[in-house]
Amino acid sequence: MTGTPTSPTMSPPPTSRFPRSLIFAFVAALIAGLALTVAQTPAKAAGTLLSQAKPVTASSTENAGTPATAAVDGDLGTRWSSAAADPQWLQVDLGTSSAVTQVALNWETAYAKAFQIQTSANGTTWTNIYSTTTGTGGNQTLDVTGTGRYVRLYTTARATQYGVSLWEFKVYGSTGTGPAACGTANAALNRPATASSTENAGTPASAAVDGNTGTRWSSAAADPQWLQVDLGSSQAVCGVQLAWETAYAKAYQIQVSDNGTNWTTAYSTTTGPGATELITLSGTGRYVRVYTTARATQYGVSLWEFQVFTGGDGTTPPTSPPPSGGAKLLSYNKPATASTYQDANSCVGCTASKAFDEDPATRWATSDSNGWVDPGWISVDLGATAHITQVVLQWDPAYAVSYQIQVSPDNTNWTSIYSTTTGKGFKETLNVDGTGRYVRMYGTQRSNGYGYSLWTFDVYGTGGNPTAPPATPPNPGNPEHLVWSDEFNGAAGTKPDTSKWTQDTGGGQNGELEYYTNGNNTAMDGNGNLVIEARKENVEGHQYTSGRINTSDHFNFTYGHVEARIKVSGTQGLWPAFWMLGSNFKTGTPWPNSGEIDIMEHVGKVADSVYSTLHAPAYNGGNGYGQPYTVAGSDFASDFHTYAVDWDSSHMTFSVDGHAFFTADKATIESTRGPWVYDHPFYIILNNAVGGDWPGAPDASTVFPQRMLIDYVRVSQ
Repeated sequence: MTGTPTSPTMSPPPTSRFPRSLIFAFVAALIAGLALTVAQTPAKAAGTLLSQAKPVTASSTENAGTPATAAVDGDLGTRWSSAAADPQWLQVDLGTSSAVTQVALNWETAYAKAFQIQTSANGTTWTNIYSTTTGTGGNQTLDVTGTGRYVRLYTTARATQYGVSLWEFKVYGSTGTGPAACGTANAALNRPATASSTENAGTPASAAVDGNTGTRWSSAAADPQWLQVDLGSSQAVCGVQLAWETAYAKAYQIQVSDNGTNWTTAYSTTTGPGATELITLSGTGRYVRVYTTARATQYGVSLWEFQVFTGGDGTTPPTSPPPSGGAKLLSYNKPATASTYQDANSCVGCTASKAFDEDPATRWATSDSNGWVDPGWISVDLGATAHITQVVLQWDPAYAVSYQIQVSPDNTNWTSIYSTTTGKGFKETLNVDGTGRYVRMYGTQRSNGYGYSLWTFDVYGTGGNPTAPPATPPNPGNPEHLVWSDEFNGAAGTKPDTSKWTQDTGGGQNGELEYYTNGNNTAMDGNGNLVIEARKENVEGHQYTSGRINTSDHFNFTYGHVEARIKVSGTQGLWPAFWMLGSNFKTGTPWPNSGEIDIMEHVGKVADSVYSTLHAPAYNGGNGYGQPYTVAGSDFASDFHTYAVDWDSSHMTFSVDGHAFFTADKATIESTRGPWVYDHPFYIILNNAVGGDWPGAPDASTVFPQRMLIDYVRVSQ
């Protein structure tokens, strides 16, 4: 942005317990196929390229510049290389069981003479589908036949004294040959939970499955302990997420059971690291439990959240009406009335029409002067008689405990087609059956001392006089292709490309102390990096200067894989970030209605963590929806790391160095936090802030200047 930015941005997670209501998915099944650089495909390639940008691991790496991810990034200028020993392996998670028909190996000079290509359903038990002791190096295209979710190269004899090294490891075939992909919703959310013991009445078993990471289960101070959840029916379990409190378990098992009595172990460890653990596994059962056998502290074991992810259909709440019967959205932009509406304070212009505009960031609310009473109602005129089959309500926290859905032919005589006295708020999808021109929500009991408020009130069915809603953006392709990038390969001292970046100038927000200059603090270093330097110097009444650039005037986009390789600044009071802001902010939509996607934030006082967070009208600032990624004892400012998000219409998955650690699922956010406001264009921002409400001010330990180095920024769709 040119001029002084005026919106609050980069609002931090809370400093006491950073995780909030998180929905972690078995993310390997979610990350979209990505091609950062489109390399040539072998002429005889059999099937679709399945491996590009998928999660990948290796037995070892030669150094930080040759990670496993480099072998599946589609870039022939990057490579994976191993330690100089036998055996070695590189494996890729395709996300779902797939028929593998071809593997292409593009070896660096250090190749393997003897190796196998193997597949696995679970990443543990492997089947050979190709084997040789006379490998030739160079480019090898291997026609194979196999099935599995995981594919690995397993080398047993090197051709040189060095390790083994691949420019590219490509797997071709087709998906959908095995079990359904893992669901994105937490199957354990609010399900019945029991435990071996509880520390006290304030830490019950139910607190670990309530979606609130401010509450927790904790056990007595003894081994073993367990926490189990009843999913309600037998399901294929493919992953769990453990959000440990400081009192974690070093040794534990994840077990499944059909009856809650006889248990099968699906995962086991004796080296649990605590913090947040995302675990891939395979098992089937109605009951899932974590069974701990060795505590890491003298206290009991304690979990903020225990989440379970399952395969197959039905794991994600519906987000749209069933397609059968020709049902359409009938209520978009139709005339609306209400008992009252608010037009003051935190809800200016919150008229009835805002519930029908298909803008998830606008809402209707009853008047704060005379509308916080019962009953309260909102009605829509569909324009003609319609058969109503579904109503979807996305509530603000001011929701109705008791209400009816009513229809009328004349807006005077009403017939109830749905009634409840146990409304739960958030998103409610109601299958109904009624006929009328008018539809209304008639609330008779409020959930709290405020009035009634709806972000959206969608009516589906047939008939009426519908207006077509705006077209939804297309999801990214598969595979994805590079659509925009900046490699920052300019000469030393060169400023950022003005056809791609705009300098933000002026003071920052959130209590920041720097002055963002017009390019004085942002320049290429001549080594392939952009440097954003924070300095201790007085400019325009500020003690510090730094830089902030954005793509808003040049590149705005919806969905895709967004990635940057960054070496963050460090020490107390520094706050580097790689993030995105809704493009409608530039045309007058206020923050947080515009939406904000923080791909990476780092605060110098917490050297071993980076943070990914979403901000929207119903969850923002200290209540943002996000998760830290922590490598205990490390300092993210000591080296480059790759920060990325995979974003589409149903979810966002955040990763660091190819390790996906947090997934925000649209359906679960809507059912537990509020509207999803990310289905529209966003632009990219890079900045290196000094001070602020979250990191605090620099002190005697702070080192200046502080340099944030960006190797590249890439967007693929």
